[in-house]
Amino acid sequence: MPTIIYEILIDAPIDLCFDLSRDVAIHTQTTGKTKEKAVGGKVKGLLEKGDSVTLEATHFGVRQRLTAKIIEMDKPHTFRDVMVSGAFHSFTHTHQFSRQENGTLVRDEFVYRSPLGILGRLADLLFLEKYMTNFIKRRSLELKRIAESIESKS
Repeated sequence: MPTIIYEILIDAPIDLCFDLSRDVAIHTQTTGKTKEKAVGGKVKGLLEKGDSVTLEATHFGVRQRLTAKIIEMDKPHTFRDVMVSGAFHSFTHTHQFSRQENGTLVRDEFVYRSPLGILGRLADLLFLEKYMTNFIKRRSLELKRIAESIESKS
């Protein structure tokens, strides 16, 4: 199963980074390229352990729905969500936050399994892993921009 790990240092407090990362409205704002919107479950506010959210987005020119559930939360250090339904066979996304001298280190670990057996593994090699890495990176950079913008105003 492919594992994508992406880390970014954000010049903002850990509590702010943690809350922004689990805010449904911020999630949709940081995924503008795929036009994500929350269409089911908890559609606004901060996600908590046990909450589910269904997101609708366009990937590879196809409108898709994905439902994820928060299965673990240790504020403000980590939360984990898993796919309940969607295009993947499965995924687990762990979000970790650690205080640093100059801000917060945000670490995403995304472990997924593609559908369709060997065809899915081939898709991973050809394009899907790169696509997902870029998706997580773009979202993280946008989260950084938002958090640092809020922090500079306080």
